[in-house]
Amino acid sequence: MSEATPEATTSEATTSEPTTPEPGRSIELEVEVPGTPEQVWRAIATGPGISSWYVPHTVEEREGGAAHASFGPGPEMQVPGRVAAWDPPHRIVFDGGEGAGGLAFEWLVEARDGGSCVVRLVNSGFGSGEPWDDQYDQMREGWQLFLFNLKLHLTHFAGQSATAVLPMAMWPGSREQVWNQLTTALGLPADPVVGQRVTLGAGDSPQLAGTVLRADGTQLALLLDQPALGTAFVAAEGAGEGCGVSIWCYLYGPDGAAAAQRDEPRWWAWLGERASGN
Repeated sequence: MSEATPEATTSEATTSEPTTPEPGRSIELEVEVPGTPEQVWRAIATGPGISSWYVPHTVEEREGGAAHASFGPGPEMQVPGRVAAWDPPHRIVFDGGEGAGGLAFEWLVEARDGGSCVVRLVNSGFGSGEPWDDQYDQMREGWQLFLFNLKLHLTHFAGQSATAVLPMAMWPGSREQVWNQLTTALGLPADPVVGQRVTLGAGDSPQLAGTVLRADGTQLALLLDQPALGTAFVAAEGAGEGCGVSIWCYLYGPDGAAAAQRDEPRWWAWLGERASGN
């Protein structure tokens, strides 16, 4: 989720030059989720809701209100933005603020029969050229994963709030090499299958345990039961000589908050110690 993470939820893409958005170029995705429009709205339009399946957010719940996303420690990982449109429980738009340009994120909620809703995302504001092409591809991949986690949140933990644990690091080697190193170090099976219960962590790392929900090449999704109830995503992403490694967890309840406080620095240290290839 490092390479695939949308790196600027409410601001412009990482580029040193002002860019004119390319007309008609946007990411458009949708997912059907359980719940009423009001339940879904809480998940996509409030700070506690968004923080439970994406990255930590604060949202001032009104049109023109401030929004803020945190992708990790350090000022460069803090992304300010604005609520550009607010129409509960149907439509919300986040952007970088008046005159800021850059990316915009429109969320639409449509009720369906049978107690479900379709959530649509329109991520617009992309410019032209190779850096934007790379960011477009990475963000499309990232949003597909996070929409899957949104569905998990509303399926298993609707109305609850999670504490996000989002450690990541760059490891040397190809994607496949890094994935093999990561799974070996964590004690994961070579070919986990959906429905299998697995335990991650050995020796000096924290531990996670849960049921495999998705096993897709170099990405693994889990429904956790240890160290608390929640979801987790283990991924190796990127191409070339460097590869982003992520072990992201969303832990619910007081036990989850306590486990997050205890384990997040340990996961950062564990990933960082292996970033040199030792």
